[in-house]
Amino acid sequence: MRREASGYYAPTGGLPAQTALMTQRAVFTESYAVIPRGCFSDIVTSQLPGWRRSRAWIVARPLSGFAETFSQYVLEVQSGGGSDAPDAESGAQHVLFVTHGEGTLMIGRTGFDLEAGSYAYIPAGTRWTLLAEGPHPLRFHWYRKLWEPAPGIDRPDPFVTNERDITPTPMPDTEGRWATTRFVDPADLRHDMHVNIVTFAPGGSIPFEETHVMEHGIYVLEGKAAYRLNRDWVEVEAGDFLWLRAFCPQACYAAGPGPFRYLLYKDVNRHARLRGLWALAPE
Repeated sequence: MRREASGYYAPTGGLPAQTALMTQRAVFTESYAVIPRGCFSDIVTSQLPGWRRSRAWIVARPLSGFAETFSQYVLEVQSGGGSDAPDAESGAQHVLFVTHGEGTLMIGRTGFDLEAGSYAYIPAGTRWTLLAEGPHPLRFHWYRKLWEPAPGIDRPDPFVTNERDITPTPMPDTEGRWATTRFVDPADLRHDMHVNIVTFAPGGSIPFEETHVMEHGIYVLEGKAAYRLNRDWVEVEAGDFLWLRAFCPQACYAAGPGPFRYLLYKDVNRHARLRGLWALAPE
């Protein structure tokens, strides 16, 4: 049985009116980038090989000099569209997170129904297909990262779940104002990336400037907040995307009136590369 529609934000495209102000909050610096939701117009979408009746906003990709480990797409697939050959890169692993619509995901010979809140992990080298169904477009986030082998570590198994079936884990000493929905056990070293959902209740905050080796892709699903990026405070809202390179200081304060929630990517559980970005990539 399909559950009720979500409160997740997703772009719908279009083009601002000629009477609109040009100035947005978009910024690209040496340590972070902000792509506001107003930048998700029709003219910045991409068509992808092997995909039917689809378009993608590509918000993150590896960039020389920025040590970026992943790509992130925001996809819109019309009913009846999808792909029988989504990605020719056999070394890539995938995470899909659905915000709107319905579809069928095939991983190998096993089918899964997708709806708002569905989360799928697909290991590198695994055959999969996707078909959008239902009266409305299927909208989802697609993360791609080359899986990095390590001695004695097997590839993870595929799985599909829904965020509403997972109890968020509160951060210590926050009285639940800061919690994380974890789709993967942090102690499972097979996984070299995590895609979680972070939730702040009004008044919740990251009370210090986090500075760490993991880079981040952050897509705001709901609410608004003030976010600290390197030396700057930036206001963000549902539909905005933020990219933070490794060691970029970050903090945030969720002022309300509702929850502030975002999808968070980070690379984890591997040694720091010494021979370049792709030195450890599987063939």
